[in-house]
Amino acid sequence: MATPTTTVDPATRARIVDVADGLFYARGFQSVGMDEIRTGAGVSLKKLYAAFPGKDQLVAAVLRGRHDYWEQGIEQAVAAADTPRDRLLAMYDFLEQWFGDDTFRGCGFINAFGELGATSPAVAEIAREHKESFQRSVAGLAAAVVPDVAAAGELAAQLALLAEGAQTTAAIAGDTTPARHARRAAATLIDVATNRAAARAA
Repeated sequence: MATPTTTVDPATRARIVDVADGLFYARGFQSVGMDEIRTGAGVSLKKLYAAFPGKDQLVAAVLRGRHDYWEQGIEQAVAAADTPRDRLLAMYDFLEQWFGDDTFRGCGFINAFGELGATSPAVAEIAREHKESFQRSVAGLAAAVVPDVAAAGELAAQLALLAEGAQTTAAIAGDTTPARHARRAAATLIDVATNRAAARAA
């Protein structure tokens, strides 16, 4: 039986997750085995299984790390923007920067759901929670632009879909153009929503 997870130091655990993340993201979750991750992380198989008793637990840890990276990136982009409108558009600037990374292979959560969602309820739930969290974040930003709750919710859903579609398209196309297209479409939707809100208030 594997040694309890608590005996593995945080630095080793983080290294395992980092190596697994790189391999999973580049080649897929199903094609990468635990032995390859062990070799890449420079740990014994015993220590690997002490940290993560099964591959499912490691996949979950990788996805949680990707969620944190995504949220931090969005938050930093939003914080650098000056106006509520610019804060909504800032997420597309983050996407463009991310799409330009040589390692970009699309949304890790969509990739994980596509490979494992049908057989792993845990992966499906993590992917669902990530997307719902993003929707809530966009809705909060939209509420600062459009005061009507229903209108802000509709705008947020539209903008989130643009971001999701841009990720998939950019992964297939292999360039950053989809982020710019999504940003321009988002700007149009924001302007339409704000004009409607102003007309109702008049």
